[in-house]
Amino acid sequence: IMAHGDQRGLVLPPVVAPVQAIIVPIAAKKEGVLDAAADLKAKLAAAGVRAEMDATDNSPGWKFNEWEMKGVPVRIELGPRDIEGGVCVAARRDSGEKITLPLENLEDSVKELLSAVQQGLFDKAKRNLDEHTYTATTVDEVKVVIENRGGGFVKTMWCGDEECELKMKELAGVSSRCMPFEQEHIGDTCPVCGRAAKKMIIWGVAY
Repeated sequence: IMAHGDQRGLVLPPVVAPVQAIIVPIAAKKEGVLDAAADLKAKLAAAGVRAEMDATDNSPGWKFNEWEMKGVPVRIELGPRDIEGGVCVAARRDSGEKITLPLENLEDSVKELLSAVQQGLFDKAKRNLDEHTYTATTVDEVKVVIENRGGGFVKTMWCGDEECELKMKELAGVSSRCMPFEQEHIGDTCPVCGRAAKKMIIWGVAY
C-alpha cells in the first residue's frame, strides 16, 4: 500500500489483488450489454483471472473512481459500440493508459496486461528504492543523509553489537531495517564504535 498507492487510492499488484479485473458495462440498460459483460466475466474467470462485473446503477464515472480507489489493476469497459465492433477498452490502474483490445482471446490479452502491470509496479518500486538508498561510513554521514535528503535508507558496516545499534538510533534517529543476504563491503570498521565490522546493515527511519 505504501509503495504503490497514489492520490487516487490503492494500486494493487495483480498477484495479490483480490479482484484483478473489473468489468464496467457502459449503457448497461441497452439490450445485450449486461449479458455480454457477464459472458466476459465468465470467460476471464475460466482462464484463472479474478474478475468481477459492476452491474450497479451508479454512473460509469462513479464506478471508474470507485474501482480505481480500490486499486483493481485492470478495468474493462464494454458498451454497445464495443460489442458491435468486437472490442473492449482496458484501462491500467498503474499508468492510466487505455488500450482497445479485441474480444476474441481477450483472456490472453488480459493476462499479458496483468503481467505488464505487475512488472511495471516492481520496476518502479525498485527504481525508487535504489534512488533513495545511500552509503555512509560515519554516524555524521548517516545524519546528513536523513536530514538533507528527505529520508530514505542508508547502508553502513556494523560490528554486530546491539549497543552500537541502539547508539545509532540515539545519534542519527535511524534503526536497523534489514541485513541483506547479498552483503557489500563498504568499509572495515563500525561507524559507531570504530571496531572491526562484521556485516553490512541498512538503516532507516521507522514510521
